[in-house]
Amino acid sequence: MSHMLRVAGIVEESIVDGPGIRFVVFTQGCRHNCVGCHNRHTHPLNGGELISIEDIIRRVGENPLLDGVTLSGGEPFEQAEALSRLAMALKKQGHNIITYTGYTYQHIVDNSDKMAGWLALLQYTDILIDGPFEIEKKNLNLRFRGSENQRIIDVQKTLLNKKIALIDWD
Repeated sequence: MSHMLRVAGIVEESIVDGPGIRFVVFTQGCRHNCVGCHNRHTHPLNGGELISIEDIIRRVGENPLLDGVTLSGGEPFEQAEALSRLAMALKKQGHNIITYTGYTYQHIVDNSDKMAGWLALLQYTDILIDGPFEIEKKNLNLRFRGSENQRIIDVQKTLLNKKIALIDWD
C-alpha cells in the first residue's frame, strides 16, 4: 500500500530552503496561523493535493545534483507519520533532511508520546528550523528563516548530548 502525503507544492531545486541545492516538499495543513505567514495557502488541512511517498522518493532519486531534502509547509508535523517514512527512505539514499516547524524543539519532544510520528520525524531530521514566524521579529537578513526567534538546530547532536546544539548560518 502506498503512503500518501497532502502537499501544497514541490520545488525540485531550491537554493533558499537550506544550504546547497534542495528538493523541497511544502506540506499542506497548518494550525499555527502566524501573522504575516508567506505560505497562507498551505494552512487548510484539506487543501493541496495527494502525492505518494514513493513518487517523491523517485523524483528525488532522479536528480544527482541535490544536496538534500527540505520538509516545509504548512506544518510538517501535521503529517509526521508519513513524513517520517519519507525521511527514513531518503536518509537511506544518503540525503540530509531539514525540517521547518512552527513548534519549538522542546514542544515536539514534550508531546512526542501523544502525537503519532513526531519522535520518528525528529529522529530522521538532521536540521530543525523551529519556532513560529513572529512578524515583530521579522528579519530579512537571516539565512533560511524569517524571524529572529526561529532557531537552526543540529538535531543529531542535540539528541546525542541531550542539549540543544544550535547552528550559526548567519
